[in-house]
Amino acid sequence: MINEGKGGNVFEEELSRRSARVYEYLSRDIYRKRFHPQHIQQAVYSYINMGGKSLRPSVLLFSCGAVGGEEEKALPAAAAVEVYHTWTLIHDDIIDRDERRRGGPTVHRAFSQRAQRELGYGKKEADHYGISIGILVGDQLQGWATSLLSELHTTSGIDPAVVLFLINAMDMDVQSTLIEGEVLDVQYSRLPVESINEDLILDMLWKKTGALYEFAGKAGAMIGLNNCSSDHPYVQALAQFASQCGIAFQLQDDILGIIGDEKKLGKPVGSDVKEGKRTTILYFSLKQASEDQRKSLLKTVGNESAREEEIARAIDLLRELGGIEYTRDLARAYVREAVDFLGALPPSFYKELLFQFAEYMIQREF
Repeated sequence: MINEGKGGNVFEEELSRRSARVYEYLSRDIYRKRFHPQHIQQAVYSYINMGGKSLRPSVLLFSCGAVGGEEEKALPAAAAVEVYHTWTLIHDDIIDRDERRRGGPTVHRAFSQRAQRELGYGKKEADHYGISIGILVGDQLQGWATSLLSELHTTSGIDPAVVLFLINAMDMDVQSTLIEGEVLDVQYSRLPVESINEDLILDMLWKKTGALYEFAGKAGAMIGLNNCSSDHPYVQALAQFASQCGIAFQLQDDILGIIGDEKKLGKPVGSDVKEGKRTTILYFSLKQASEDQRKSLLKTVGNESAREEEIARAIDLLRELGGIEYTRDLARAYVREAVDFLGALPPSFYKELLFQFAEYMIQREF
């Protein structure tokens, strides 16, 4: 296994190396000069400039290496996945009305402020402008992601059949699944708690998050093999591995959204409570709650005007009732299932990285 060395955690160093390569690739002038006017260019690079964990690109690159492929050839696809993920964050922030991301203002919030400051807009028009920029830059990023995938052939020499398969999978399969998950998330937050169960929550989480992880694992394997057969045992193994990791990631995200460190997260803790997000944390806690505890939770969950002390009390209840620990155990179970799929792969340094990647999904603090 990969252990900590004198320079710190080797896995995190490997992860940081991939992230740096992806962001360096995306920051080339050949791309920057394509985006106009200035507000669109700046919005395109807003979250990219802030940096990120680059987990989806990394699992794609690790998967490519694990089947004997060259990481460099898969770099356009890794960049495409990061760009694709970025548009989903921008639109998600609009939907959730979030004001902070990665320690800075969300795109729609930043450009609302700039519209007031630079363009002299009133608050109502400025807010509309910020949301408009967020929607349009999301559209721009989707197009860029597709363009980046096409570079698999033009710059890396990957079989065009593989490239077309991946473009179709991302633009139709992943997109449809992700949007379905996002709509379900919005709808569930307004449905009576009694009408939602754990299976529905986990299905929604996979559609929102797991589907893109699955695509990353599958894409990395196909690029490494230069083969678009979904039946190949390595492709199936890595797609399923990444899919399970994606659910574990989202479960850990739900935990961090309740008890994480705001400075590390770069976004408010407790916002999921105010928004009424239907999580396994809430579902399990309500099953264990007394009538008074249940009433207390439901008074706060989904109450956008809830005070900080009410949110703090709700979080205490979620902890006391075991919802957080239950979700942590559930995430561990998904990681165990994920690593079982790695048995189909031959031994390699990349396989060890994938083992560590799965563990990272549930150990991370941001």
